[in-house]
Amino acid sequence: MRRNDALHRELDRLQARLPYRARRLLHRARRPSSVWVRLPAAMALIVSGIVGTFLPILGFWMVPLGLALLAIDLPFLRPPLTRILAFINRKLSAQAG
Repeated sequence: MRRNDALHRELDRLQARLPYRARRLLHRARRPSSVWVRLPAAMALIVSGIVGTFLPILGFWMVPLGLALLAIDLPFLRPPLTRILAFINRKLSAQAG
């Protein structure tokens, strides 16, 4: 896993926009040694995000984050997730500026 990989660049951009605690948690989850934490966390994020479309605290934003965590370990998910994260990061940049 190369740090200059496009998925990791987009994850870095997204991670920079997160609140401090979420940023720190994502940083820890992205470490190669955290695979046993990353996979259950990714599944929980995806399920919570789908359920969260109906609840005020949770939200659909959790689904791309969960898929991004899965893509770290599943190479076939990297290209589509990179495109999705790039789109999300562009939209967030447009809103901020």
